[in-house]
Amino acid sequence: MTAPRAFLTAEWRNLLMVNYTVDPGVLVPLVPAGTELDLRQGRAYVSVVGFRFLKTKVLGLPIPFHRNFDEVNLRFYVRRRVDGVWRSGVTFVKEIVPRRAIALVARRLYNENYVRMPMRSKVSIPGPVQYEWAHRGAWEGVSSCTAGESYLPAAGSEEEFITEHYWGYARQRDGSTVEYAVEHPRWRVWKCEPARCTSQVDRLYGAQFAPFLAASPTSAFVAEGSAVIVRRGVHLSTRADAG
Repeated sequence: MTAPRAFLTAEWRNLLMVNYTVDPGVLVPLVPAGTELDLRQGRAYVSVVGFRFLKTKVLGLPIPFHRNFDEVNLRFYVRRRVDGVWRSGVTFVKEIVPRRAIALVARRLYNENYVRMPMRSKVSIPGPVQYEWAHRGAWEGVSSCTAGESYLPAAGSEEEFITEHYWGYARQRDGSTVEYAVEHPRWRVWKCEPARCTSQVDRLYGAQFAPFLAASPTSAFVAEGSAVIVRRGVHLSTRADAG
């Protein structure tokens, strides 16, 4: 089957990934149709991820004033079996960007829960990494500090589980699911400590996430990132391999 045309090309750089274990029951109502929770050693994870979007093009065209920006998202992990092979993917609870047009396009084309908020960041590797957003009159954010040399995640490691997901799944208003491929090479990572997320979790993501994001993260690291390709989305109900 021919791969769908590239919808977006960009570079994703300096991805700060702060990870928490949660009760799977919190995520089950959010799992897109046709997928299931992807667990690691029986545990469900969510990640607060802050990173830089650079050199962004949509359908091959640069959009003035929308090429370079920050994003912070809360995501969790799902999978779907196709022809006997598992596709490991991510689903987003909410994505924060600083540009209104970006949020509008993502909501209309993928039904992703993008919101626009003022944002700022500070990245110095080795050293501090911080992504912030203005929410209800206050600056909130996710931050940590890199240490040591970068490395490729070991097979079976938590870093590999978090970074090695190459599919996105978005729930649609009619209950169906859009699947899209995300292409990039493996990423080297730096360990981080300490890491924290400061936000009004109940107002930003929902009260069900507050007890888990208030706890200490299970892990945190920064992925170097790379050039990426996001393919056009396809409704699972229209695919021959939807089952």
